[in-house]
Amino acid sequence: MNDTEPSASRETAPRHEVPTIGSVLRDRYVRRFVTAQFATSIGIFLQIAVLAKQLYDITNSALALGVLGLVEFAPAAMLVLVTGTVADRFDRRKVAACALVGQCLATLALLLYARTDPTEAWPLFVIAFGYGVARAFMSPSTRSMPPMIAPDNGLPRMIAVSSIAMTLAVIIGPAASGFLYSSGAWVAYAVSLGAQLLGLGGILLVQFRRQSARSTDRPTMHHALEGLRFIRHTPLLLAAIALDLFAVLFGGAVALLPAIADERLGVGDVGYGWLRASVGIGGGLMAIALSFRPVQRNIGRVLLFVVGIFGAATVVLGLTRNYALAFVSLAVLSGADMVSMVIRSTLVPLATPDDKRGRVFAVEMLFIGASNELGAFESGVAAAVIGTGAAIVSGGLATIAIVGLWWVFFPALRNVDRYEDLSNHTGPSG
Repeated sequence: MNDTEPSASRETAPRHEVPTIGSVLRDRYVRRFVTAQFATSIGIFLQIAVLAKQLYDITNSALALGVLGLVEFAPAAMLVLVTGTVADRFDRRKVAACALVGQCLATLALLLYARTDPTEAWPLFVIAFGYGVARAFMSPSTRSMPPMIAPDNGLPRMIAVSSIAMTLAVIIGPAASGFLYSSGAWVAYAVSLGAQLLGLGGILLVQFRRQSARSTDRPTMHHALEGLRFIRHTPLLLAAIALDLFAVLFGGAVALLPAIADERLGVGDVGYGWLRASVGIGGGLMAIALSFRPVQRNIGRVLLFVVGIFGAATVVLGLTRNYALAFVSLAVLSGADMVSMVIRSTLVPLATPDDKRGRVFAVEMLFIGASNELGAFESGVAAAVIGTGAAIVSGGLATIAIVGLWWVFFPALRNVDRYEDLSNHTGPSG
């Protein structure tokens, strides 16, 4: 692998002056990338919220929401050995642009289908699968761009700017979904399409400060599976990645928000949109807090603690029928998830040797997708069998139980104090 992930890059000259947030924001290379990412993300998160609401309105089925998650996850799983290789062997701008064209075509298909006043759900699943194929190629290509764009010693600042943009998109897209959907699903899809087209134009204008030699190694199954083998033999990595996988797998309540809004809270499209936005609000506030006061000590215990909070907030969400409390619960669980994500995103690259980082990140990205989309599937099936509230509560309790098991069986994670200690874990356990 020739390019490192953004969070894995470390500067070789620490004595050089580190750019400020302001100077990074004024950098035209950074601005072009972040603007393109911001526009694209608004379109994606808007579409995710609208598609779930439209599917639920057609089917009135929580199980259908779960199946949608499975359909969205399938392309990433099927193409995991292809997408990363494509991103490493070809111009990442062109790969991302082609993927965005595919996403826009899928969104256009949703728009045209919505104009027919649909009563069948299966076309939505077909289009969602096609959209998932495009996203599977876009993700590794765009995640690999920041190290090629950031100013010298400025990658951490660029990642901070990018995170703020993503958080704003998570708030704006879902919050707008309710207002737009009330005017017609096709209207919301049209706005989503426009935002993604803006992102496509921005990607085509992105410039790289530095180029890396493209991979010329002949891709083999053994080479592709090296990341999985390394994770399996490194207890710290296995614990951190599996914790996120199982916690979100069992605590995937966000996928059931259309059912929660309708069945348990009795709110309409606008109320649903703000429930979706509360996830971004909670995560955004926590991201700002972490930028001022990052976690520096007892990292492993903090990680386990916040995942426990995530589970507890999920339980509250499943028990309540009060809209304000549901809103706060969603904000709390997303804030806890933000802390978990930041710690894991720093921990994983530091605990991985440089020559294995690309393949480890590929496996981690698959696990993240599995935790979100398969979590949606699990939640949908559970809701269909035992009811929406019971499914959410049981998922939250299962997450808390996972934290307890990890505390006992993974001392390598529990005992991590500082990030500087992670050099002791950069090898198989034997």
